[in-house]
Parts: sequence; structure tokens; C-alpha cells
Amino acid sequence: MLEASQIRVEIIIPVYNEERALRKCIETLREYLAHTFPYQWQIKIADNASKDRTWEIAQELVAEYPEVRALHLDQKGRGRALRAAWLESNADIVAYMDVDLSTGLDAFAPMIAAIAVGHSEVGIGSRLAVGAKITRQISREIYSRGLNLILKLAFRNRFSDAQCGFKAVRHSTFVALSPLIESNEWFFDTELLLLAEERGMRVFEVPVDWDEDRDSRVNIRGAVLEQFRGQWRVWKQRRARAAKK
Repeated sequence: MLEASQIRVEIIIPVYNEERALRKCIETLREYLAHTFPYQWQIKIADNASKDRTWEIAQELVAEYPEVRALHLDQKGRGRALRAAWLESNADIVAYMDVDLSTGLDAFAPMIAAIAVGHSEVGIGSRLAVGAKITRQISREIYSRGLNLILKLAFRNRFSDAQCGFKAVRHSTFVALSPLIESNEWFFDTELLLLAEERGMRVFEVPVDWDEDRDSRVNIRGAVLEQFRGQWRVWKQRRARAAKK
């Protein structure tokens, strides 16, 4: 097993029109990683077709900081950005977090450690796990709990929070699962988790402190509808496979 100092971790920040938040995110994340993170690390900004100054700021950050890279895509889609960034990575573990850093960074190292020591193939932050501390609007709380409840009823999954924007996966595991993931949007990481569990892989959850960003660019209704469509598609696919056995 590799020592912690030999393990390479790449953190992806997927962004779309985040000119106001991007610099603060990268500088805060760099500060945390440089002082508390025991693994080799690199940050990659994945800009999926921003129309503001996001890509320009990303290039400025790359020029300023040797640990920062950037990738530009011509099409929108968080899943599309993550897939492209993770597949081209040469890290042992790939991760992502939302640019607003709503999830407290103290949970990041424990999530990575579970993968690094071989305990799990996938790690996720959970706002619904015991010990999590959450501050957010009641409407988003209802959406989140409702989506996760429907997911559990349909798939009997063991993880509690599929939508938290704070995840990591062993790179080799992602490479194997990537061709099976159909979503390029918000359902992308939920589909990854369902595929991993279906194949007997362990998903490690770490409770997180989560403080909602009231200035989020996320279209909540669109994301919820995409989650429903994705769940329905995967449920039908599993039923079809079961019927053939």
C-alpha cells in the first residue's frame, strides 16, 4: 500500500458562470490543502461553457498557482465536465466539490482517507448522516430529503445523500464505471453511486457541515426534474435486466 505522501489526489471544481465565486474558492481550497492535507494534490477547474469571465479567471489562476489546472468544455453539464476531467486525470483518487464551498473542508481528508487505505472505492459527503450540521432554506431541505427518500424506496441503496456536491472515487473505479454512466447532467454522480453499489463496491459516507450558498447558480427545479428522469431510467433498466435472468 502506498504511503499517504505518495497518493495523488485531483480535485475538480466544475463551474458555469462563476466569475464571482471562482477565485475565492480556489484560494480557500489551496490554503486548506497546503496546510492540512497529507496527500499529493492538484486542483482542476472544469469550465463547462461559461458565458461570463469564468474561463478568463481560471486561466489567471493557472498562471498564478502551479497546483492549479483548467479544462474548458464547449457544452454545459456538470456530469459532462466531471467525466472529461476525471478521465484525463493521472491521479490515484479523483474528487470534486462545488465552487461555493458550502460543504466544510474539514470533511475532505477523512473522505479521501477511506479510499486511500482501501476501505472504500467511493467516498461522499452526507448532509443526512448523523453528526452533519446543515444551514439551508426549508424548500431545498424538502427537495433534498424527498429525492433521497424516493431513491431509497426505488433502489434500497445504503448511502443517504446522493446529491451532496462533495464526492471522491478511486480513479481506476471511475474508469471502469464511466462507460455505463449515461447522464451528463445532475444525475451523473447519483448514477455513479448506484452503479458502484450494484457491483458490490463500498461507498463511504462522512457527515458534513453544510452552509447553503444563497447566490447559487443551480436551477433547482431543473436539477430535481433531471434527478427524477434519471431515477426512472435506471429503475427501468434494472427491471429489464432482472426480467432477462
